[in-house]
Amino acid sequence: MLSNLLVQLVNGLADASALFLVAAGLSLIFGVTRIVNFAHGSFYMVGVYVAYTLTSRFGATMGGFWLSVLGAALAVAILGALVEFVVLRRIYQAPELFHLLATFALVLIFRDATLWLWGPEDLFGPRAPHLAGAVNLLGHAAPTYDLLLIVIGPVVLLLLWYALTRTRWGTLVRAATQDREMLGALGINQAWLFTGVFFAGAFLAGLGGALQGPRMSANLSLDLDTIGNAFVVVVVGGMGSIPGAFVAALLIAEIKALCIGIGHVSIGGIDLSLSRFTLVAEFVVMAIVLVVRPWGLLGRASAAVRAMAAPEAPLRPAGRRLRWLAAFVALVLVLAPLAANAFPYMPVLLVEILIAVLFAASLHFIMGPGGMHSFGHAAYFGLGAYGAALFLKVLALPMEVALLLGPLLAAGGAIVFGWFCVRLSGVYLAMLTLAFAQIVWSVVFQWDDVTGGSNGLLGLWPSNWLSSPVAYYYLTLACVALGVWLLRRMLFSPLGYAMRASRDSVLRAEAIGIDVKRVQWAAFVIASLFCGLAGSLYAFSKGTISPEVISVSRSVDGLVMVLLGGLQTLTGPVVGAAVFTWLQDTVARQTDYWQALLGLAILLLVIAFPQGIVGFVRERFGNDDVEPKNGAAHPSSEAGATASAAAAMKEGL
Repeated sequence: MLSNLLVQLVNGLADASALFLVAAGLSLIFGVTRIVNFAHGSFYMVGVYVAYTLTSRFGATMGGFWLSVLGAALAVAILGALVEFVVLRRIYQAPELFHLLATFALVLIFRDATLWLWGPEDLFGPRAPHLAGAVNLLGHAAPTYDLLLIVIGPVVLLLLWYALTRTRWGTLVRAATQDREMLGALGINQAWLFTGVFFAGAFLAGLGGALQGPRMSANLSLDLDTIGNAFVVVVVGGMGSIPGAFVAALLIAEIKALCIGIGHVSIGGIDLSLSRFTLVAEFVVMAIVLVVRPWGLLGRASAAVRAMAAPEAPLRPAGRRLRWLAAFVALVLVLAPLAANAFPYMPVLLVEILIAVLFAASLHFIMGPGGMHSFGHAAYFGLGAYGAALFLKVLALPMEVALLLGPLLAAGGAIVFGWFCVRLSGVYLAMLTLAFAQIVWSVVFQWDDVTGGSNGLLGLWPSNWLSSPVAYYYLTLACVALGVWLLRRMLFSPLGYAMRASRDSVLRAEAIGIDVKRVQWAAFVIASLFCGLAGSLYAFSKGTISPEVISVSRSVDGLVMVLLGGLQTLTGPVVGAAVFTWLQDTVARQTDYWQALLGLAILLLVIAFPQGIVGFVRERFGNDDVEPKNGAAHPSSEAGATASAAAAMKEGL
């Protein structure tokens, strides 16, 4: 038992080295550019594939193998520099969350490009020459290549330390991490510094991937799996801290190794499988660290201080033009099923769009007016879906009752998770929401007796009077229209004014007596309740649900919808969700490489309309969602925050 555990710990050290390389590159890029780079996992994946190609051809000798590994890392580094130069440099002035949208589009493009170049099958690269054997360790075989990887991690850490502390480039990187504006004022060319940082960060990710060639297959799921783990390491170690990333990688890898090595434990007669805990171990660690020490193990406490969001222009009820447009859209939606005979698929597609609209509107409720960024909103979508399914299947309640009660499970989860989340802000809040979402996913994925595990739950069909696609479409339309209207109305209630005051200035809001955390907690629960309603509608529209409804990709889809439409406008999430879902469905039916085309469409929209589709229209043709500029606070001024606080005080808060 003890010897097996020791071998697992050695394997954990090898995993930690690979994880550190990817996380170090991500931390370097974020520290300087402040970009949450979702494409960093794609750099890792491309590194694995390029290394497979090069080592398969030139890796028969020791020199050829290691030159192929370095060549793969260099190719990925050049790709990273091109991404920064061609794409990201054009949108540095856009809101930071739009960088997330652009890099997510790159993930879709890189995945389909990899599919086109290497195909869908898993590819296994050759072993490293002269390192294919194993060393006897307490009666167990420890791969020689793993022992080498254990050495590579600390060596790279030392090289990074030297580069950052003993070279001019490192001095500039550290200065940019502290104060980019001051660095620009000193005459430093920030554009080329950013390109260099992207080159170095992508090189580390590519090297991490290339080194994994002899240990794992090259496959298309590596991108999102890797970026999730890398984000965890960066946050646990401390944003921008390279030593922190090293310590966090060791901690997380060894905890997972311990779980595998121990296997099962018995507590009070209950047999627990620790090996299953490996699916979510890193996210549990991240949640604990964020709750206890939000700035990470080796991060700076100042990095986690709640910052005042950029004040925005006050909202006002919809103007005449917007009300007429809403009435026209509602009329079109009511009459749309009349064309079902000519287009049988239309009611099904419209149901998907409507569910996406409610999902996006609930996320926008906390992101826009609430100022709380969430990377795990799909957790409440999934809880609503599973809640409705369990009320139907386990308690044998009527479908209509299950549909209404399902969202209560989402609200219950939000009450628990939200209490912790509202104590953080910015990227720390976003990562904590991601951690909780992954914990929920893990429970759903492994609780076979209740949730069906990976197979999900089947037979979730609507009642007989809703069995036709048109009938269910009208039910969905009514629920979504009511949900969106209620969310909008709440923004002009005392709670809505308090939310915007808290977003614009925590200090001003607290000075007039607003309990900021309680207001944000209430907003979090309300948004999750409506998100759960979207999940309930989804479950009965598909007839089946699986853990996919709680996946990271669904949370990212929600972010894309909100940002695509425009974060600073109430109509944005509705338009963004409709456009994104329609694009996804239309492009998917045209080609096998629909993800790349969808990514290109998103990328073009981000570059052309960095303020979102509705934000662009608002600038060109006027804005019905904010007060006119005559006498109103400008969005970029501190008066916007004062206006929000004054409005909240006027409402008696």
